[in-house]
Amino acid sequence: MVEYKRGVDAGVINQGLFYLSWLMDHRAEFEHLLGDRLGVTAAPQVLWSGPRLICIAGDFTRYDVHAVRQHRRPIDLVRYRFFGSDLIGPENVASVSGGMRVTRRARRQTVARAAAAVQGVSMVELADTVDEALLALGDGVNRVEHKQYRAYQRLRNFACLCPPQRSKLLVYLKIDPKDVDLVPGFTRNVTGLGHHGTGDLEVQLRTPRDVERARDLFRASYAAG
Repeated sequence: MVEYKRGVDAGVINQGLFYLSWLMDHRAEFEHLLGDRLGVTAAPQVLWSGPRLICIAGDFTRYDVHAVRQHRRPIDLVRYRFFGSDLIGPENVASVSGGMRVTRRARRQTVARAAAAVQGVSMVELADTVDEALLALGDGVNRVEHKQYRAYQRLRNFACLCPPQRSKLLVYLKIDPKDVDLVPGFTRNVTGLGHHGTGDLEVQLRTPRDVERARDLFRASYAAG
């Protein structure tokens, strides 16, 4: 189900959910219409076990993003941007796969907290500090959850935060490593190296002091994004 609004509309999610519920309650009518339009072989191909709602709008608020993350239905929030007079670019603001994904994320967080407790330093709390620092860079920052990392975007990713390891966090920034004085154990050039997320500069964070050291790098990546 795709629900589209021209600008910012607080009702886009609720309206989309209403239509999605209506569709799930009227499967026979939909399959009949599908048969008339696309032929009798089309209706059996519909997978009713995995309905998804895609909301497209000029923008979304932080309350919209929070709402979909609390919902059990699979929902995508997609913002569009105009480029010139004939180009349009979609940007994924939030993507939720439903209840199963929330369960798996909660399990991963539990494991991460246990590992951090063993080390005596909570990497989960450090990740929360990094999250606050990146979101505070500007009102236009959007956080998008992926399976292997968390992305922070303006029009494109400018920072990617990987799940906490036992003793450090890895953040990848969209900065040319050649423009940075690399410090062993803190910053690393990962150009051409495989890793989760996007960005050629790897920042390794182990303590709150490391986060403070990285703030200028965060701001530079934000400005470039």
